[in-house]
Amino acid sequence: MSLPAVLLAAGPSPSPSPSGSPAVTVPTLQDAQESANQAASWVEQNWSTWLAIGLRVVLILLIAAVLRVVVRRAITQLIDRMNRTAQAGGGGTSLGGLLVNAERRRQRSSAIGSVLRSVASFLIMGTAALMVLSTFQINLAPLLASAGVAGVAVGFGARNLVTDFLSGVFMILEDQYGVGDTIDAGVASGEVVEVGLRVTKLRGDNGEIWYVRNGEVKRIGNLSQGWATAGVDVTVRAGEDLDKLRGTLTEVAEKMSKEEPWNEFLWSPIEVLGLDSVLIDSMVVRVSARTMPGKSTAVERELRWRIKRAFDAADIRIVGGATAPVTEEEAPDPMAAVAAPSVFSNAASPQAEAATPIIPQRPAPK
Repeated sequence: MSLPAVLLAAGPSPSPSPSGSPAVTVPTLQDAQESANQAASWVEQNWSTWLAIGLRVVLILLIAAVLRVVVRRAITQLIDRMNRTAQAGGGGTSLGGLLVNAERRRQRSSAIGSVLRSVASFLIMGTAALMVLSTFQINLAPLLASAGVAGVAVGFGARNLVTDFLSGVFMILEDQYGVGDTIDAGVASGEVVEVGLRVTKLRGDNGEIWYVRNGEVKRIGNLSQGWATAGVDVTVRAGEDLDKLRGTLTEVAEKMSKEEPWNEFLWSPIEVLGLDSVLIDSMVVRVSARTMPGKSTAVERELRWRIKRAFDAADIRIVGGATAPVTEEEAPDPMAAVAAPSVFSNAASPQAEAATPIIPQRPAPK
């Protein structure tokens, strides 16, 4: 019996007055003493249950708080240990220092640690809350069903946000790119400034900042991992001496490969690959080398500079384009081009087609 029921049962029933209206009940001292005794006995019967419930709730919350602190600290120590291992393993090589720089390690570890700590806190505190509700003998089935429906509704309403978040988590865990990398994300390209769980910041070639949602990135081309290729095509006259041409290019390649800082940028010797194409009045020689990521453009420019100076000293002319002057002795004979097309191409050359005279045909007399 509850305490109000005890007090109601203990009080005397009102007696009607002589006029027929109910009289005001005046509790006596004996009635008050009986009500106090019954309330005290009710409290005495239930205080052990209240104390057990309170101690159980306090114990659950205390264990959850301690476990949360321990797990978060363990995750932080694990991330720090991974950073120290990466520094010790990759700090001695140029590849390790380039691909795993300090800022990239810091942001990646910070993002991974934040995700792991958030997941751990959610699981621990959520489980503790359910245990507390179960201690108060609350039916959790309707609550869990409502939470599931609400989660589905939120998932449909904020599906873009969920997609961005999950994509960012997998990008960071798989280390697809990091701060300092130059990437092509399809919707934008540039140098990675910041990697977040929802948005990636890129700095374009003109200095602009692109905010790319991780869920919109369908493909990623990382230009800062592995190696890059520096290729230079040199177009010279078709009548140049091939041995002299190869010797000049080989000398330039060997000299550049031994000088600083180019010997640090090059990951393989500069190679003269040979003739890339042969035309009627010119031929193209390709020179190529593997370089550090992001250094291919600088190597190509320096290589063109050296090749031009070496060709000038060796009296080898570079031709190509509409601005290249052609003397009368070097000009090809159009009729010869029509009579003898290039053997390096299956189709007739454009010069031959342009030189073919077009003679209108007169209709035959009727």
